[in-house]
Amino acid sequence: MSSSYGEGKSFARRDLLLKIQSEVQKCWEENKVFEAKSGDTPPSPGEKFFGNFTYPYMNGMLHLGHAFTLSKLEFGAAYHRLRGSNVLLPFAFHCTVMPIKASADKLAKEIQQYGNPPVFPSVDKNLKVELRNDRIYSQTTASAQDKYRSKRSKAVAKSGSYKSQWEIMRSFGLANVEIAKFRNPYHWLSYFPPLAMEDLKAFGLSCDWRRSFITTDMNPFYDAFVQWQMRKLKKMGKIVKGKQYMISPLDCQPCLGHDRASGEEVEPQEYVLIKMKVIPPFPPKLMVLEGRNVYLAAATLRPETLYGQTNCWVLPDGKYGAFEINEIDIFILIARAARNLAYQMLSRVPEKPTCLVELFGTDLIGLPLKSPLAFNEIIYVLPMYTRLADKGTGIVTSVPSDSPDDFIAFQKLVKNQDFRVACGVKDEWVFPFEIIPIIDVPGFGNKSAEKVCFDPKIDNPDEKDKLTKAKEITYSKGFNDGIMIIGEFNNRKVQEVKPLIKEELLKADMAVLYYEPEEEVISSSGDDCVVALTDQWLITYGEAEWKQKAIECLDKMNTFSVEARNSFEHTLNWLTPWACSRSFGLGTRIPWDEEFLVDSFSDSTLYMAYYTIAHLLQNGNMYGSDSSYIRPEQMTDEVWDYVF
Repeated sequence: MSSSYGEGKSFARRDLLLKIQSEVQKCWEENKVFEAKSGDTPPSPGEKFFGNFTYPYMNGMLHLGHAFTLSKLEFGAAYHRLRGSNVLLPFAFHCTVMPIKASADKLAKEIQQYGNPPVFPSVDKNLKVELRNDRIYSQTTASAQDKYRSKRSKAVAKSGSYKSQWEIMRSFGLANVEIAKFRNPYHWLSYFPPLAMEDLKAFGLSCDWRRSFITTDMNPFYDAFVQWQMRKLKKMGKIVKGKQYMISPLDCQPCLGHDRASGEEVEPQEYVLIKMKVIPPFPPKLMVLEGRNVYLAAATLRPETLYGQTNCWVLPDGKYGAFEINEIDIFILIARAARNLAYQMLSRVPEKPTCLVELFGTDLIGLPLKSPLAFNEIIYVLPMYTRLADKGTGIVTSVPSDSPDDFIAFQKLVKNQDFRVACGVKDEWVFPFEIIPIIDVPGFGNKSAEKVCFDPKIDNPDEKDKLTKAKEITYSKGFNDGIMIIGEFNNRKVQEVKPLIKEELLKADMAVLYYEPEEEVISSSGDDCVVALTDQWLITYGEAEWKQKAIECLDKMNTFSVEARNSFEHTLNWLTPWACSRSFGLGTRIPWDEEFLVDSFSDSTLYMAYYTIAHLLQNGNMYGSDSSYIRPEQMTDEVWDYVF
């Protein structure tokens, strides 16, 4: 005999606890228990506690993860309050820049295409449409497609497994008649922050709600606060106009971590793209390119090793293209890399790669090349079956003296005649070439790749785990301890000459810089992101004098843990000029260039300071829209300077 869950059980004790909770929370609110007031005299150490929770982004409801993290701060605030400290715990809501606007636009597009309420195609058909639209070119490799599908599924999972914005809104419990209102991005700002506040009150957060606010120009006081910061930094020379390599959707705007559906922490990876010139006469497949400079464009992280090139590798069944870079130059590489280059001003038509000839790797095998810095006057294109097309350009220069991958693959061609015949490789493309010692590494000699492959007995290119470990050892030791034994930088440390060789290659037009995401990045609008060279207003983080002041401040800080201090130090060491502007989304306009908005990191750097006066400016209204004895236009730079 079945019975429903909970039948016969009493919930009296639970209900009593909930009743007590409700009564106590009501008492807190009526008596303004958590409204922090300043004292008449400056507090002594330990007499005050200011707790801050990273303000959440308001493109939906708060979830259990917020509650879990917030519980730690709530506990800390209660602890200090019990010890007699004057505790300030405020809470605000972030609404700046892309995700809300992108979601609103996506919803508007769905209603336009499928009606209100929309009637969508079947799931299978919809998925096919998405995949078809998201592929870069028809020549994308199968392995890259598999990688994309797996990452795409993660992106879909992050959005709650829904494929349409309408269904995402339905998941919030919204009725159809309400959802259409969210085509207006400012409706999100009116709807979600008050709900979040109610949830936080039910949670029991000991917050001074008078100080709550939202960001963007919908709050005129916070808008004035951010504009003051921007003008202040520009006056100090800390904001400049420049070009920056940024991970971007196809709109050439920066796509920061919280703007992404996947790849939140991925950064642009810099490569040196060396121009390996194809020596005429061209084979029939390339005859259409006659009269142009045709290069196989190989991406490398180790320009100092180019002296030791013996050949060039391609993936035999890989799909390549001959892409126009300018009126004279043609680069042969994979479509994904050409797409990145097009957004880095390295395409005849900016942002649109132009493929003149579609090729397979087999079409390239045997091509004679003249490669920058190579001691061998001519090297040849050879097949490598273990190279993947999800990194770099699909073109790889081979330096078997210092690359375990190259050493093992080259030795297989040298030792196995049947393999050469099967690959269509002529002996004269292989046998004149010997390993060239270029770097002496203490403990590994001047052919470090051979040494690290010999000890663990690596014999086959398919031994990927062993090769990965060997490569890590070789690259690390070579960079940190290696001494050049060849070329104009003979007898100098590798880590010292590496940037010099890079600059020499770029200056001589033998190479260009190339950037791509370290891993795949999908924006919240669904774009497969590229690295774009964008015009930006930049905050000059990393500037020597400014960095030193930050280090001095950090030295005086109590970070409470070694891990926190290490994290600060690590960030200060890598931080470089940061793009602080965008042209899409919601937020505060750059005061002197209103085409741009202040990006969502730069309007969030000092918001903790705003809590200290928010209640005085906004009269307890999170939108700053209630009448107050201070008007937004009265908050001039002189007033902000006086306050802070």
